[in-house]
Amino acid sequence: MSTAEKTFKHVSYLWEDAKVPADPVGQLLIRSNWLGADLRITNFAGGNTSVKCMEKDPLTGEQTEVMWIKGSGGDLGTMKKSGLACIEMKKFFALKKIYRGLKHEDEMVGYLPHCTFNLVSTAASIDTPLHAFIPRPHVDHLHPDSIIAIAASKDGEKLTKEIFGGSVAWIPWQRPGFDLGLKIGECYAKHPGIKGIILGGHGLFSWGDTARACYESTLELIEAAAEFLAAKEKAKPAFGGKVRESLSPEERRAQAAKAMPVLRGLTSSVKRTIGHFRDDAAVLQFLESKDLQRLAATGTSCPDHFLRTKRTPLVMDLDPKADPLAERARLAAQFDQYRADYAGYYERCKHPDSPALRPPDPAIVLWPGVGMFSFAKDKPTARVAAEFYVNAINVMRGAETVSSYVAISEQEAFDIEYWALEEAKLKRMPPEAPLSRRVALVTGAGSGIGKAIAERLAKEGACVVVADMNEEAAKSSAQSIMQTCPERAAAVRSNVTDPKDVAAAFDAACLAFGGVDLLVNNAGLSISKSLVETTEKDWDLQFDVMPKGSFLLSQAAARCFDAQGISQEGSLKNLGGDVVYIVSKNALVAQPNNIAYGSAKAAQLHQMRLLAAELGPKGVRVNAVNPDAVVRGSGIFASGWGADRAKTYGISEDKLPAFYASRTLLNQEILPDDIALAVFALVGGQLSKSTGMTIPVDGGLAPAFQR
Repeated sequence: MSTAEKTFKHVSYLWEDAKVPADPVGQLLIRSNWLGADLRITNFAGGNTSVKCMEKDPLTGEQTEVMWIKGSGGDLGTMKKSGLACIEMKKFFALKKIYRGLKHEDEMVGYLPHCTFNLVSTAASIDTPLHAFIPRPHVDHLHPDSIIAIAASKDGEKLTKEIFGGSVAWIPWQRPGFDLGLKIGECYAKHPGIKGIILGGHGLFSWGDTARACYESTLELIEAAAEFLAAKEKAKPAFGGKVRESLSPEERRAQAAKAMPVLRGLTSSVKRTIGHFRDDAAVLQFLESKDLQRLAATGTSCPDHFLRTKRTPLVMDLDPKADPLAERARLAAQFDQYRADYAGYYERCKHPDSPALRPPDPAIVLWPGVGMFSFAKDKPTARVAAEFYVNAINVMRGAETVSSYVAISEQEAFDIEYWALEEAKLKRMPPEAPLSRRVALVTGAGSGIGKAIAERLAKEGACVVVADMNEEAAKSSAQSIMQTCPERAAAVRSNVTDPKDVAAAFDAACLAFGGVDLLVNNAGLSISKSLVETTEKDWDLQFDVMPKGSFLLSQAAARCFDAQGISQEGSLKNLGGDVVYIVSKNALVAQPNNIAYGSAKAAQLHQMRLLAAELGPKGVRVNAVNPDAVVRGSGIFASGWGADRAKTYGISEDKLPAFYASRTLLNQEILPDDIALAVFALVGGQLSKSTGMTIPVDGGLAPAFQR
């Protein structure tokens, strides 16, 4: 039976000859993308792949051997040619002459740029030597759960022989570098018939003479380990057996929504974080188990895991049905202890030249009975941290099934976490956007001004919750944002006049991103009628949507801001926040046929001032934008307001944009993007000491001047 016909149970076989390019680099890329598509094989930015081939030297015209390899920090699943480094092998092998031993490992990375072929600028990975010294054209290095379960077992070497016979060699744990590359090369030379090498506590190396042979050999080795573990797991309870029950799915999500802003504040002692929640079967099995505390405290093994999850999670000591906000002081003490323990780990293990202590907050928080929370600088990083901890759970389960799980030593973990090369990788990251780490909830964001605001805030780095009465419009707006800002938008249907809907919108924001930092009260509508024609229903509807809706949303935001308390030096401090009201020049200017709308907007404007006075001491800034005559793209104008206004002014509706522009001092039409820019000006950091302020975006209307 050929590999193509074989059914894999534990990995995805994706190879299709028709989709494979003829050139070696194209083959490397598609092989890498297929491997990276399966999180059981390797996770985001984990592992690396390479191909050795001949290339024409642009100066001499001669053919020379090069190695294309995934660059530092790249992701196999999404990698393109721009993410590859290219090393000239002749120059690389010359490095052996100048290598000075283990104490001088890091200096070898500095030599890698000198081996670059044809000015390829992508930084080479620290794993480059591990590939280079394997004399096969196609090489994979991956971190499959099943392989790491063997690699992180007390009896890992013995199990490797039991599973693979003599076809896979074993090398004990060693930090990646030039010396480990030499050891891998020596191992291959000593065992020329082997199909792969397992690195203790780390992962798998495998290879082939063709891209397909390498791909299939890799999958076969992973499948063999997974099959071995699956057979053993049938006869042994996972993690010592189940000792506690989890809440129902509905209860778990409700508790997670309550906990998220509290935990987000407690993980933001140095920098604000974004959150992610998981409660799938693998997570719950671990949280329900007898061995939870022991294994969580043991720490993760694979470097790719703990670089994103920290060595250990925080396991909350809290009843799953408890109110996290009511228990915040108790939780804060647990987080203070975690930070103290992390600082102690740093002090015990640091070297004279170690980088400074990084934020000591936990990246992974486990709440038995509820689920797993992860926190990081942005949504993708928080999600990936959760994925990596699920990998760690799978590794611990497998290792405990066939042996005893062991993590690498505390000092080894520190030396990788605070490795100068990892620090350099962090420094190469692009600067964060102005609204990075912030979560915005924008009402009426399915179209018009609200949509423009949501798009601008996301573009500036914020995670955005698009709230709208029209659920399909909200989803469409969120999907549009995510085309350019992946994972930075979520949609929710919300009627701002309904307290339950408002609460549900904030719960959705908390579950999606961890909380809310920025509320934009934009939802509105207008009915243009004279005093005698305005009905009580007209009046109530506009006051319900605008003053009442803004009140309900601002109240919910204030509660969320309060829940996001930062634990610092034994006390809780507020993260603060922003509330922006999208009001109207009609809040200040009296015009005919506008009694209900103008009154409602005036109420909103004063509500803004009142909240600025009340919430300022908590670090919450409340401001307003007063637009006028936003005709193009406006939901209000499209819903009949434009026709009414045109009738009032005695012009055709298509003349409204020019009419409104002509009556302004600047003679300019106002667009939704202009309002969005004003909102960003208020919340982007340049006006951080301003509150209770109204910015007019009306082209200049003297009657709307406030003084």
